[in-house]
Amino acid sequence: LWRFGYSARLLKTNHFRTAASNTSFPAVWILLAQYSGRIPGHFVVVKKNRFFTMPETVEDKANLELYLPHPEVRGMILLNREAFKRTVVVPVLKVKKEIVNTLLKSLKHAVLQRPGLKRVIENPEDEDSRLVILDPHKIPEFSLGESEQEVLKQLNVQPEVSKYNLELTYENFKSEEILRAVLPEGQEVTSGFSRVGHIAHLNLRDHQLPYRYLIGQVIIDKNPGITCVVNKTSIIDSTYRNFQMEVLAGESSLVTKVKENNIAYELDFSKVYWNPRLSTEHGRIVELLKPGDVLFDVFAGIGPFAIPAAKKKCHVFANDLNPESYSWLLHNCKLNKVDNKIKVFNMDGRDFLLGPVREELSKELPLLKEEQKTSFHIVMNLPALAIEFLDVFRHLLVGEPCSTVGLPTVHCYGFSKHDDPAKDIQERAEASLGTSLHGRCSTYLVRNVAPNKEMLCISFQIPADVLYKRPCP
Repeated sequence: LWRFGYSARLLKTNHFRTAASNTSFPAVWILLAQYSGRIPGHFVVVKKNRFFTMPETVEDKANLELYLPHPEVRGMILLNREAFKRTVVVPVLKVKKEIVNTLLKSLKHAVLQRPGLKRVIENPEDEDSRLVILDPHKIPEFSLGESEQEVLKQLNVQPEVSKYNLELTYENFKSEEILRAVLPEGQEVTSGFSRVGHIAHLNLRDHQLPYRYLIGQVIIDKNPGITCVVNKTSIIDSTYRNFQMEVLAGESSLVTKVKENNIAYELDFSKVYWNPRLSTEHGRIVELLKPGDVLFDVFAGIGPFAIPAAKKKCHVFANDLNPESYSWLLHNCKLNKVDNKIKVFNMDGRDFLLGPVREELSKELPLLKEEQKTSFHIVMNLPALAIEFLDVFRHLLVGEPCSTVGLPTVHCYGFSKHDDPAKDIQERAEASLGTSLHGRCSTYLVRNVAPNKEMLCISFQIPADVLYKRPCP
């Protein structure tokens, strides 16, 4: 470490800990090897699509050329694939073609393992032999180590390393390598996106916007199946849960088909809300339901809670205010053959709770008997506003409370930027309900939305004294 001028305290920094905990084993090995001096110079630590770089020494640059596009592409705004061509010098071994496979296995650690590049090429000077490309990182100064020489001796191969001019093209570089070479040095690079069917959805930063069309085309080139790239240009509309977007590359059609938890959905991504990161949460809630249960989905979208619940033979009431979501919800019910099992509404969430939900609960709860196993669940997945709707449950029903077994369970979602998000969500829910939920609720961290912003789900049975208004004596 001191040889390369790094302080030993560096090992204790968040950069090191983050890289070790958020990368795969090979990436961690490379990182550790670089700290130990076995792989000198420049490296990248990936955390949430951010790229951090360490200084490189002058003598390292030759080895790194294998992973860097031509330097003249820096600042490119419109993609020119031809400009990425470059020739690098790599070490090769001349090997008889009949023992190539044996040598590849024996020298696996030293042979080039670059995706998209052939490790074995024809020898233009001898048709009976092949050239095996070695990794310049593992064979510094084109000199074999003792272990490599011993392997070659056993295979009766001359331990003579030759130099070969390897031509690299745009196709040989990964998307993050291309973008890191194009964007100004030191600026954050993004190659991450949400995939919705054939659409890649980006959230670009301001400094990336001048390069947005290039970024879009690179993502299409490097990700099979992606034929359209869009960038969000506004925040989510809290009323209809959609946002403005710009098509950066590819086809302009935003009607697509997705599959989640083995169920197919069709949607127009420009007009309805869909987030592939919520797949696990949709599955978690549906897993809580039993056949015969009743689900009220207040902000149903295109049906990721409602449709799998109906397939589980639950009785489902699904609502969404957005006319486009309502239309696609009907379409997806038919697509999945559950249109006769779901009652679909196009209402404001508050009106849905005060109307169809209250009517169904008033009818069904008094009929429940202690031995019956039917449960009622109310899902409120509108994290920006849902907690504000909880006051609707105050005296929603009139009469004597049913047994506590039949009281509906609410799953309400919310965002929090608080230091203690679970406490924050509970306190806001209690304020809206007008009662304490201490010991009567659970909170579940759904996902991290942004730095210091969490999405949570609070689940609780509506207390009887909140839900029921007793008649006057």
